Amino acid sequence: MADGQAAAGGEGAETAKPGSAADMPPVGGAYAYYVLGVLVLVYVVNFVDRQILGILAEDLKADLGLTDADLGFLYGTAFAVFYALFGIPLGRLADNWVRVRLLSTGLFVWSGMTALSGLSTNFVQLSAARIGVGVGEASASPSAFSMLSDWFPREKRATALAIYSSGLYIGGGISLFIGAVVLQAWKDAYPVAGPFGLVGWQAAFLAVGLPGLLLSLWVATLKEPIRGRAEGLPEPPKVEGVWGKLAGDIASVIPPFTLINCALLGRRVFAINLAVLCGFAGLAFALGSVTGDWPQWIAICLGGYAVTSWAQSLKQRDAPTYALIWGTPAFVLMLVGAGTISFVGYSLGFWIVPYAIRTFVVPMAAVAAETGTEVPWFATTQMVALLVGGWGAAGGFLGVVIGGAVSDWFKKRNPSGRILVASLAVLVPAPFIWLMFTTDSLGMFLIFNIPLAFGSMYVGIAAATTQDLVLPRMRGAATATYFIGTTLIGLGFGPYVTGAVSKVTGSLATGVLALLLMAPVTLTCLYLVYRKLPRAEASRVARAQAAGEVI
Repeated sequence: MADGQAAAGGEGAETAKPGSAADMPPVGGAYAYYVLGVLVLVYVVNFVDRQILGILAEDLKADLGLTDADLGFLYGTAFAVFYALFGIPLGRLADNWVRVRLLSTGLFVWSGMTALSGLSTNFVQLSAARIGVGVGEASASPSAFSMLSDWFPREKRATALAIYSSGLYIGGGISLFIGAVVLQAWKDAYPVAGPFGLVGWQAAFLAVGLPGLLLSLWVATLKEPIRGRAEGLPEPPKVEGVWGKLAGDIASVIPPFTLINCALLGRRVFAINLAVLCGFAGLAFALGSVTGDWPQWIAICLGGYAVTSWAQSLKQRDAPTYALIWGTPAFVLMLVGAGTISFVGYSLGFWIVPYAIRTFVVPMAAVAAETGTEVPWFATTQMVALLVGGWGAAGGFLGVVIGGAVSDWFKKRNPSGRILVASLAVLVPAPFIWLMFTTDSLGMFLIFNIPLAFGSMYVGIAAATTQDLVLPRMRGAATATYFIGTTLIGLGFGPYVTGAVSKVTGSLATGVLALLLMAPVTLTCLYLVYRKLPRAEASRVARAQAAGEVI
């Protein structure tokens, strides 16, 4: 068979409809856009499930007795670390198995865990559910990026991946409004507690989690594309023993199996791995002792150790993939650059509504109650969620799609042209973030939020850049590695850092403004990517062959 199931190989690797390349819909044709539309919907659900915690934060804080640092951990680290870790073996599975089937299964898992979040009654239970959401969602983008790279030609790839990535902003935006509406409606209907003792935030988790279970059935009907067809490359050889490889990939990244895995790779590899483990354990102990936020630093250091273990294993087991990912400075710099942009973006996405509620909505409601006047129409929780979330969805969508399309245009004229467009995601929002979190006017706060749409322009660019630096069979692993940056660096640190600074200073505004210190790091990374990208992209086949790839 010449379609994707041949590339997937191994046990159970049949797609719903086998066929040859002649039987498959054309690359870049109508069916490709149909697949893109379905995958956008999946990503919308992905981010609704992920982001809804933002509008529920104040109720969670009150009901469960949480601090801002706890909220940052729940939203960011508990999800991000396990998303990043399981993204590695699941990304590799996307390179070896049927991507449609992997995505459908993952969607079912993360939607189910979101619904289970609504049954949580304490911090530990909610943390466990958030970890489950992270594990399930780890299957999404490696599968989707790889599929879209095979459904669209290279010259349209950044645009297609940008459209897919727009689901991030659509989902993140509408989650705030959906959460606010469900939360208020439940409180109005059940002032104390509703059926089965559920309160508003629990009902909101259930409301957004259950529809994803049905969507997973739709995803399962999609055709599996042929790997490499969009670039005219020969289809990779059939992969045997898919599940054994998955077990090996899990052992290479999930402690304590990592120690056994590295021991099998030789004494030197094991010694280095053990030293890295001790280093991260010492770092976790030191940071936990200083901050008191033990779950945060144990999780982050666990993630750092696991990623190092995987890189060691990949170097020994798949040298060509290692060479084009960790052995390529342009790839690593793009990972860090995108991660530091998302460091700011994820934190803003979570804290912007809680900040508006604390700073504007609650005080204005108190004044209105004292004076017997009405609260301005735009100063209720639901309206702030609608205005912030609605623009977050619309502006984010416009930013990411325009960024992808413009970057493709620049790419045709300059091999590094996409990176110039990506830099706008840092340069434009920065002054408006400062203005937003220093103004005492809700109206100006909402107006200053508008230019933040530029912050999404990098998303499709970073995705396309990392895909262009590897071979087709490596795309799932490349995507998983890319998301290490956006999750461990961005989601794992950003929301927590803001919450921790807020906890220490008593000022959430100070916590947000501290994020701007990351801008010089980001711009330095993007500058270096701009310099290194043309040579790295042009030499990818030769470097893979030098590392042992058979093409």
